Amino acid sequence: MGKVYMDGLQPMEWPRERLLEVGPQALRNDELLAILLQSGRRGMPVLALAGQVLNSVGGLYGLLDVAVEELTALPGIGTAKAVQIAAAVELGRRIVHKPAVIKPQIRCAEDAAEYVMDRMRHLKKEHFVILHLDTKHRLIGEETVSIGSLDASIVHPREIFRSAVKRSASAILCLHNHPSGDPTPSPEDISVTARLYEAGRLLGIDVLDHIVVGDGRYISLKANGNCG
Repeated sequence: MGKVYMDGLQPMEWPRERLLEVGPQALRNDELLAILLQSGRRGMPVLALAGQVLNSVGGLYGLLDVAVEELTALPGIGTAKAVQIAAAVELGRRIVHKPAVIKPQIRCAEDAAEYVMDRMRHLKKEHFVILHLDTKHRLIGEETVSIGSLDASIVHPREIFRSAVKRSASAILCLHNHPSGDPTPSPEDISVTARLYEAGRLLGIDVLDHIVVGDGRYISLKANGNCG
């Protein structure tokens, strides 16, 4: 009787061995995650557990904003495995968004949308992001000030302008995503924009635009006549 190998696979089919043989770019998402998890749970091999995790969070992009507490709620995922996943996702995020040596200049809505599109288009919850700009509209800071539900993001001018004042920003640009993929502004989006513009005028900080990000698309509220 032959040997029974892990996951029913031959050694060269194990994710770790496949990575060494063909490189990480050739592995499926569940194989890469299986390498991070290292082991499965009782009655479930690690490759099956990796697939279960991906299915539970909505696929690879679901890992972008899943909390450690949500991961530990999944069968077979303890604190150690959840922390490994969270750390790997954050490392990937930081590598992709390595700060430029020269501060990027945000000259128009397209520049701002392009700057955040790849990381915001697949988020499952609304994230309200503020870009802090100097007098030449170069990026000097960024902050996520609100993470809302699937269909609403609650923001307050106090939260928006606190960090802008601290960074001595001359102007800010507001962006948030619509998890549905449709960037059409809601009445709440328009109302928030009006409040922020008025608060910025009182504080002497220009609100250049409020951009709604969808899946590969965006809408500028300024272009729609809703900014000032």
